[in-house]
Amino acid sequence: MATTAPVHPVDEVPPVRQLAAFGLQHVLAMYAGAVAVPLIVGGAMKLSPADLAYLITADLLVCGIATLIQCVGFWGFGVRLPIMQGCTFAAVSPMVLIGTTGGGLPAIYGSVIVAGLAIVLLAPVFGRLLRFFPPLVTGTVILIIGVSLLPVAGNWAAGGVGAKDFGEPKNLALAAFVLAVVLGVQRFAPAFLSRIAVLIGIAVGLAVAVPFGFTDFGGVGDADWVGISTPFHFGAPSFHASAIISMLVVALVTMTETTGDFIAVGEMTDRPIQPRALADGLRADGLSTVLGGVFNTFPYTAFAQNVGLVGMTRVRSRWVVAAAGGILVLLGLLPKLGAVVAAIPAPVLGGAGLVMFGTVAASGLRTLAEVDFKGNHNLTVVAVSVAVGMLPVGVPTVYAKFPDWFQTVMNSGISAGCLTAIVLNLLFNHLPGKGSSTGDEVASEPKAGAASA
Repeated sequence: MATTAPVHPVDEVPPVRQLAAFGLQHVLAMYAGAVAVPLIVGGAMKLSPADLAYLITADLLVCGIATLIQCVGFWGFGVRLPIMQGCTFAAVSPMVLIGTTGGGLPAIYGSVIVAGLAIVLLAPVFGRLLRFFPPLVTGTVILIIGVSLLPVAGNWAAGGVGAKDFGEPKNLALAAFVLAVVLGVQRFAPAFLSRIAVLIGIAVGLAVAVPFGFTDFGGVGDADWVGISTPFHFGAPSFHASAIISMLVVALVTMTETTGDFIAVGEMTDRPIQPRALADGLRADGLSTVLGGVFNTFPYTAFAQNVGLVGMTRVRSRWVVAAAGGILVLLGLLPKLGAVVAAIPAPVLGGAGLVMFGTVAASGLRTLAEVDFKGNHNLTVVAVSVAVGMLPVGVPTVYAKFPDWFQTVMNSGISAGCLTAIVLNLLFNHLPGKGSSTGDEVASEPKAGAASA
């Protein structure tokens, strides 16, 4: 009697009701970050409220499509892991500069399309760089991802950046209450409920927030029932050399960040990322970025916010995140639904974010536990990489006097820390020198192989 091979947890398809609940949980975890980029860029360009709403619905629609491409995959596109896609914050400053001084939205979209095509072409090259990510580097990068996200959760918990009541005790109390609910559900609830602890925490937090006046549903009544993003709504794209160059730098930064996110999710799901899968995932990023330029939105990348949710809930199915992509498509086509989700108060998201983003950092520590730190320089590699990665997080204006291209690379703590970890690993563990050690090379190839191009 023939036996069927066991299905890897990443490929399992949960029942429909679980798909919906788990998927909605992922959407709520990333929604605030997803709409932040169009709000920032559109606000800086002084777009009308109608145009801002259009940017947001277009963004949600392409977020959903990009997530489906990444999770489901087709041909050579998609990493086929539980990866949410969203607009990259690395592109915000260059896009604001292009939009306000260099040709408006058409110039932004022209540079975004070119950057997307470049990512598609460069994806196989990045795939071959995976050998430069032994546990020493991957653990450090995952730790930096988690720690660099914690200020985001802190700002949400305090009321959201720019809020009039930012830092009020009531905001922090609501965030603490949501955190307590999430932890309580995780500890005491049955297995299924513990896996949607974040969703339950947000729902309970919202129920408490309404009678205490934290919520404003005014935008729901103003939102349209149906909204469809049409290609080149703001005009045909224009191509300016300076805009394209700055967006190509952004493309390299986002590819580095996405590689770190893929490695993190691969570790959490027990499906370590392989060079071919990395190339396929980056190629999907490029395709989604091209779609962003066509459908009036921005460059796309893996969303680190949701990496923590995968680790915390231990729900590893990529079809759960694909369901989240389907929900985002609906929100993009039905702006009134999107307005309901947008009404969730920032402190509610902050309470959930603290445990999710902390989980990412803890996963990095777990990976670093595989590394030998005795009689070598591995501790220095971790220490300096984390320090460089945290510098722009702790002091956001530290590179304000540097050229734009340098700021684009180094203002992202994830890319700055990742590049530092790769360079220091090569310096201390692969270049010939006194007392060269191999402590970082747990489960990796010999030095000679890693040092070759």
